[in-house]
Amino acid sequence: MSPESEAALDSPQDSSPDVPAVNEEAPREPILTLPPALTAYVLLLAAIHLRVLLPPELENWTIDVFGFIPKRYDSSLLNLQIPGGAGAKVWTFVTYSLLHANLTHLGFNVLWLLPFGSALARRFGTVRFFVFLAVTAAAGAVAHLVTHEHAVAPMIGASASVSGAMAAAIRFAFVRGSFLSFSRSDADTAAKVPALPLSRALRDGRVVGFLAVWFGVNIIFGVGAIGVDAETTSVAWQAHIGGFFAGLLLFALFDPVPRVRSDAADASSRDVSDRI
Repeated sequence: MSPESEAALDSPQDSSPDVPAVNEEAPREPILTLPPALTAYVLLLAAIHLRVLLPPELENWTIDVFGFIPKRYDSSLLNLQIPGGAGAKVWTFVTYSLLHANLTHLGFNVLWLLPFGSALARRFGTVRFFVFLAVTAAAGAVAHLVTHEHAVAPMIGASASVSGAMAAAIRFAFVRGSFLSFSRSDADTAAKVPALPLSRALRDGRVVGFLAVWFGVNIIFGVGAIGVDAETTSVAWQAHIGGFFAGLLLFALFDPVPRVRSDAADASSRDVSDRI
């Protein structure tokens, strides 16, 4: 999926002590073995989705109270009554991301989250992981609000958080030994390789290729968070981009793994195995 742009090195600088070495003899845990934090998040999304079993009027009330509605912040509409009151102006920046329109919507978000969210949950730990998902969800809501300030249809879906997780994961995904590396080690080690500085990551052809494909898919086709009203359903791609940029830029604030040295960054970014 992502183009290869790096050449193999002739020198052994790949074995820098700042970059975890790949142990060829170590057992490799499947990369999709879910860490507890991600398992809990998926189960939470599934449990919340059981709201579709509620009577229609109660389900609609739930969407109005916990979905993100830009019109809620329109100060000119003094007489507009939207369930949730003043509190909903705060919590809906995050709670909308826990709601999904149908099983297809939920399943698609979970499917994209499995590889990227798994690596991120292992790297961040439970608390950082959940706070990160909340922050990227809020960033997605802000992006949607700025671009849809008069929209009445509620926005729901975890796509902004999923996008943020994908963006954060590519900060270390292509480093030798990580989960998109041909020389990947076991899942825990793969999730904790030192990340590249953002400036260096953006010079990696594989990262640039990933970004190009991701933005292309979201802008041209769009997937994820959608409106609830069947007649006004649309893809909230601006929210995806908001979550993605937040994940890309804020990754370093959450990352507990020490950063790779500048003089080792180039070596660590190359996906080269111990071959002749």
